[in-house]
Amino acid sequence: MACIGVYTASLFCNRPARWDVAASPCRCYLARWRPIRIMAQFIEFVGNHWILATLWVGLVIALVLHRSKSAGEALSCQQAVMLINRSDAVLLDIREKKDFDAGHIVDSVHIPMSKLGSRVSELDKHKARPIIVACRLGQQSTDAVKILKSAGFENVVRLSGGITEWRSDNLPLVQK
Repeated sequence: MACIGVYTASLFCNRPARWDVAASPCRCYLARWRPIRIMAQFIEFVGNHWILATLWVGLVIALVLHRSKSAGEALSCQQAVMLINRSDAVLLDIREKKDFDAGHIVDSVHIPMSKLGSRVSELDKHKARPIIVACRLGQQSTDAVKILKSAGFENVVRLSGGITEWRSDNLPLVQK
């Protein structure tokens, strides 16, 4: 099989950049890719621009810390079951109605995320009990935890992985 032409860049091989017509044997430039050379260039970049690299690493760490602190505590499905059984925790499902009707955790309170800010007063009777916030994948629950904490709820946690993880752990769901 003849190669029509391959442009070899100096990043991927040791030869200068050029256009090879009917290169023999036919080799794609990705076949000669040298990861060691890429790593050497990365290390050289970090050495030459150490202030920029340090700032980037610092920003990533700050973002991770901020996200973890503002997200609140995350519970696994087993920890959530234990909290429900031992402390009589309330499970708040913030998914949309059609998702809630397709399957929800027994005795969960349903308030869609889009209406949580205006309907947070419905949870006032549960202020003394722990609240577990569940969404579909465990991502929207972070925002719901922030809303509930700003409304004065202190013991609010989120379900890690959401209903998807609950379902994958083969835990029971009620379907309407």
